[in-house]
Amino acid sequence: MTNGALAGLRVLELAGIGPAPHAAMLLGDMGASVLRVERPGAPAEQLPSHVLRNRTIVEADLKRDLDRVLDLAACADVLIEGFRPGVAERLGIGPEECLRRNARLVYGRMTGWGQEGPRAGTAGHDLNYISVTGVLDAIGPPDAPVPPLNLVGDFGGGSLFLVAGVLAALVERGRSGLGQVVDAAMVDGASVLAQHILEMRAQGVWFPGRAANLLDGGAPFYRTYACADGRCVAVGALEPKFYALLLHGLGLAGSALPEQYDRAGWPVLAERFASVFRTRTRDEWAGVFAGTDACVTPVLTFDEAVHDPHVAARGALRLAQGHVVAGHAPRFGRSVAGGASAGAVHTDLDTALAAWQAVP
Repeated sequence: MTNGALAGLRVLELAGIGPAPHAAMLLGDMGASVLRVERPGAPAEQLPSHVLRNRTIVEADLKRDLDRVLDLAACADVLIEGFRPGVAERLGIGPEECLRRNARLVYGRMTGWGQEGPRAGTAGHDLNYISVTGVLDAIGPPDAPVPPLNLVGDFGGGSLFLVAGVLAALVERGRSGLGQVVDAAMVDGASVLAQHILEMRAQGVWFPGRAANLLDGGAPFYRTYACADGRCVAVGALEPKFYALLLHGLGLAGSALPEQYDRAGWPVLAERFASVFRTRTRDEWAGVFAGTDACVTPVLTFDEAVHDPHVAARGALRLAQGHVVAGHAPRFGRSVAGGASAGAVHTDLDTALAAWQAVP
């Protein structure tokens, strides 16, 4: 039995991919008991799936086993599904049926486009969801946007907002005694993530075009630079006092340079910084700036990052079964998170249902 912050919370996860299982992972990391229902004959994982950590997995055919899966929903605090709109209803496990059996259930729905809207019934991926919000257009070099992995839509705008919505609905349930549906859409979440940039636009300090602004690589003191060995450093010296330390480390203190926030001088600064950074290797520059507030850090690969002293000290990344996996976030003062390397446990549907029904 975990003593995590969500200990005692029961989460029923209808198997899917992407942000829905990631959201279930986060809830499991915080101590929830997560039961994942997969269809029989689902492809076996080729490698250990650390996204499925801290799970119990059962197989169920929703046509044949629907009543027993609904019985699980009747015992659950939270249900998570990531189907297209209408699919859960056609399967007989939509929110109306589940809430009829369990009025306290928080029914979490994870989609890209949302449950409603002109695109709700169409396919898409992270890149599509962030493209129509304006977010993708702001990321990358001037000639074309660059996919920011699938972090902005799937996980930043998706799973994290689903978890926030589920936790908020659980708090509200404590007042009302009733559950409700949480409609988490990546197109919504990605838009909310962009609010800081939208505010800068409203203030007239964010300009059209990519690599032309303070935080998109346009500023010479907030971008990456290639070093002598072809590897890179990240520079984030936004504040004048940190910028002064950057100049000192580069040996440019006192040089005749444009002012930091003189946008007309940014190309000159960028070229000067680039030429200096090319004179040493990445790790040599990391040594120069180590322990300073110049906000210069090495750009590490995942394999390197797991051994970074700070990352390792916090366990933000760790090795499990020979693979680099993420640790836990956030941290709690008293509650202990689940195990980052605790793999999924498989059981049968009847055993899982009996275990949930045995505990009120």
